[in-house]
Amino acid sequence: MPMNVLITGSSGQIGTNTGIALLDQGHRVVGIDRRPNAWTDRIDTQILDLRTATPTDLPDRKFDVVLHLAANAKVHELVVHPDRALDNVTTAFNVLDFCRRTETPIVFASSREVYGDIHRHVTDESTADFVVAESPYSASKIAAEAFIYSYAECYWLPYLVFRFSNVYGRFDNDLDRMERVIPLFIDRIARDEPITVFGRQKVLDFTYVDDCVSGIIQGLTALVEERVQNQTINLAYGSGNSLDDLVNMISTNLGKTPNVSFEDARPGEVTRYVADITKARELLDYGPQTSLQEGLKRAIAWQRETGALSA
Repeated sequence: MPMNVLITGSSGQIGTNTGIALLDQGHRVVGIDRRPNAWTDRIDTQILDLRTATPTDLPDRKFDVVLHLAANAKVHELVVHPDRALDNVTTAFNVLDFCRRTETPIVFASSREVYGDIHRHVTDESTADFVVAESPYSASKIAAEAFIYSYAECYWLPYLVFRFSNVYGRFDNDLDRMERVIPLFIDRIARDEPITVFGRQKVLDFTYVDDCVSGIIQGLTALVEERVQNQTINLAYGSGNSLDDLVNMISTNLGKTPNVSFEDARPGEVTRYVADITKARELLDYGPQTSLQEGLKRAIAWQRETGALSA
């Protein structure tokens, strides 16, 4: 059966990809964002600032599920501007209360940042520390998760929380708005411009966007069909690569020699994370297909197709 899905942050990378994929599968999608979608006009989008939204501002219709993606997402940027982390909490609360009033299940986009800087190979969903947050961004995600868990207890609101990790790929090369590390490195290496790596041996779990979207849609469907409810799930590739590896893979794909310098990781940044995705596999039959090597090829091709990469 087709689902009616409300996506907040529908003009962002994950929102755009998920919205298009849902529409392609015959579902109905309404988006909310502070800005128009620069990539597609297929998603019916209401321009709305969820930080200040009142109940009457939100769409007056029944949805089967809400996918809440809207957030300020740059970790170091929120160290510099911590008020933007508070905006994340306010936005999440307003969306969650909309779900409470309309009795609509919610899927929340959390982050591997809630685990903090854990120096080990595998992190499972039971190890997030809800006492110590290492950055304002991680604090905002922890706070939003806590609200969701409390609403499930007090109002029996069904939810899924997905903890994403370094999602990259199609629709992520809007460098004027947000400097994501992969499209930024691709752009600068292609132009023979210098890049700075903050944390040479930083190991992260990079997730190609199609794998992320596949897991999200499996989760939305399972939640609406009441097969999986009230679960917190890592959604990532399940394998780690250092930033040094990342630079070398991009350079090889572009046939370039990078002009790279290295500095220490910046305050608030996680320096090692590799997800345990067992729960996603078992509950959602999630199976990521795209290695970082293959994903980078697709990301570079996408930047060339959009004219963002001329080299």
